[in-house]
Amino acid sequence: MRSAIDKMQPSLERRGYHHGNLKQALVGAALELIEEKGPLAFTIAEAAKRAGVSAAAPYRHFGSRDELLAETALQGFELFADLLEFAYNGGKPSPMTAFERTGQAYLTFARRHPGHYIAMFESGIPINSTAELARAALRAKSVIEAASQKLVAHIPPERMPPAAMISDHIWAISHGVVELFARGGRGDRSPYSPEELLESGIGIYLRGLGLVDPDK
Repeated sequence: MRSAIDKMQPSLERRGYHHGNLKQALVGAALELIEEKGPLAFTIAEAAKRAGVSAAAPYRHFGSRDELLAETALQGFELFADLLEFAYNGGKPSPMTAFERTGQAYLTFARRHPGHYIAMFESGIPINSTAELARAALRAKSVIEAASQKLVAHIPPERMPPAAMISDHIWAISHGVVELFARGGRGDRSPYSPEELLESGIGIYLRGLGLVDPDK
């Protein structure tokens, strides 16, 4: 499961830029600075210097550091959504396998793209700061929500849990495992790997709701 997701190189590769692509050069510089210093500990002038351009050059594309962070988060959500879609489609026909794979995709993304991950979830940039960012974030979330809708389709309406609630819970479980056990070498807090914690957590949750056969 994890190895199949790890092989998804095209969508996971950090987006390169060609000579003369100032906007992407600044995003690349921002990613490096975010990983080194955090999302709020650098200036747009530092990003310009890291990209090898003048201090005035970024303002052709970004009016502030927050706009640069929003673009970095946007590109991150686009990569993230691509990976979630790949993971979910590879999990058919079993809903349980599909959910497990999307969780593994969450872990893979956070490990391989820490700069994007931080810009998306830890920079304080509102998801609705731009229409493009909001759409990209919604596409990522919609993958898990679509899986939830299929999972509850056979439940009688009077007992059907909201698919949006299930997807939010799965997202929260995945995010919690990433934050507590998969980033910054913090996995030694548990005798279990992040993969094991995530797989068992999702399984317990779905079985507890009666959405998955207890024997599967």
